[in-house]
Amino acid sequence: MSFELPELDRKATQSKVEEHLERYRLFKYLTFEERETSITASSEIRYHGPTNQTSDQTGSIAIYNVDELAKRKQFCDRVEWAVKRLPKMERFLIESRYMCEDAEYITDFAVYYHRFQPPISIKTYAKVRWKAFYKLALNLNIAVTKNEVTN
Repeated sequence: MSFELPELDRKATQSKVEEHLERYRLFKYLTFEERETSITASSEIRYHGPTNQTSDQTGSIAIYNVDELAKRKQFCDRVEWAVKRLPKMERFLIESRYMCEDAEYITDFAVYYHRFQPPISIKTYAKVRWKAFYKLALNLNIAVTKNEVTN
């Protein structure tokens, strides 16, 4: 019995993982603005609708607020869980480059030259980053295989 790891499309997988990590930062560091009910009357014409349907604006807004917060928390927890499962060097790279609050302003050079002690080469950095992306893509179920790209 043998098990083969899938061959991933590098660019597409890297793009998906980076999008996922950007979404993580948005959910983690931006505040969620809750919806509120409108209590003022509107002047628009309302036509009579089906009489068997009821509308509960307050209930639907409350459900949205709770569900959206839970969805964001669950997403962040899943990404953090996947990153914690990475080896130490890969975890450090992902956390310091992609998961911190100011990640959009940090360059790869700053990470491999200033944050790693001792500094590592760009080739080593690229290898470690790809290994981390590969594992994250498989753990988060966002991997893009070469078969998907050609289809």
